[in-house]
Amino acid sequence: MNRERSRSGESRSPAVLVLEDGRIFQGSSFGALGETLGEAVFATGMTGYQETLTDPSYHRQIVVMTAPHIGNTGLNDEDDESTRIWVAGYVIRDPAPIASNWRARRTLEEGLYEADVIGICDVDTRAVTRHLRDRGAMRAGIFSGPAFESMIRDANFSELLERVRTSQGMSGRNLTAEVSCLAPYEVSCVGLKRHSVVAVDLGMKSMTPRLLAERGMQVTVVPAQTSAQEVLELSPDGVFFSNGPGDPGAARAAVDTMSAILQAQVPVFGICFGHQILGRALGLSTYKMQFGHRGLNQPVQDLRTRKVAVTAHNHGFAVAAEVDRPFQTPFGLAEVSHVNLNDGVVEGLRCLEVPAFSVQYHPEAAAGTHDAVDLFEDFATMMEQARSRRSDHAQA
Repeated sequence: MNRERSRSGESRSPAVLVLEDGRIFQGSSFGALGETLGEAVFATGMTGYQETLTDPSYHRQIVVMTAPHIGNTGLNDEDDESTRIWVAGYVIRDPAPIASNWRARRTLEEGLYEADVIGICDVDTRAVTRHLRDRGAMRAGIFSGPAFESMIRDANFSELLERVRTSQGMSGRNLTAEVSCLAPYEVSCVGLKRHSVVAVDLGMKSMTPRLLAERGMQVTVVPAQTSAQEVLELSPDGVFFSNGPGDPGAARAAVDTMSAILQAQVPVFGICFGHQILGRALGLSTYKMQFGHRGLNQPVQDLRTRKVAVTAHNHGFAVAAEVDRPFQTPFGLAEVSHVNLNDGVVEGLRCLEVPAFSVQYHPEAAAGTHDAVDLFEDFATMMEQARSRRSDHAQA
């Protein structure tokens, strides 16, 4: 990515969003100036843009916000989901001219500028969204600044389109090591310690270990490349596999780790990318969705209780599995536990003979919704049951 340190909000320059199928959207610079490449996706949340920006799952993606007004509450120092902004680029229609919130420390544009994130505003994001909805997520680029002014002015986009088309897509990319922590760290439990949990960081948001800790779990967060042997040597009561970016089919090391944990029958809970990793470990395939699910308003049904939760999502890949009956895996029978009511996508898995379950959506979504936050308590219950079984076995 080529960037220039120029605060574009002071005097906006022409900018352009170029999609790999040749569709061009012209607008104005927003944030840093220069060139950025990534996969263009749209996010439907009207709120929570700070959490979106700092979610590692958006690594290497250019995010189009469908809500027309973005930046109203600025950026604060409390709501980040990680230590940095991860999006490759940012596309909005109308930027808020001021930040109006008592916690705000900077405007959205100042935050993008400070993080060297290239954005574009004054774009018809409704048209971009409809285009991606019909054609699918695709490679894209945002270009602004002196190096591209003449091309934009003369509508000479052939060179920019070639840069986009020669960039790397999302399929086949293992990005977990790029977003994971570099060394293990601890998140102390709140109150009485109930369980010890190892959380495998595949691109984890900061809210996740916090919610685990609030339920009495002492959490050891480990890098994505941590082996199953290293995880098991920590003697955890359970292992959590986090969300993250990239193609689950390329994350073979994570699948191997998951398989070994299942073999050891240590309780497992996976979210989003962790759900896809569980699916791969169970012998299921994953596939790239046309445009994915990204936003705060997806209806998901629990197939056992028939209860529907409105959920937050951020994924471009999904697990392929039979929905109407249990299926055989290397670890015994398993079943689909949840489905998306919009399109029937598999949203959860449950193993029937080993202690493991997963969901595709985000019960830990800091910006909401919080309909499914009780899944963390379900994980605690699973660990308690596993501990009881071990105790009964030892007594026998």
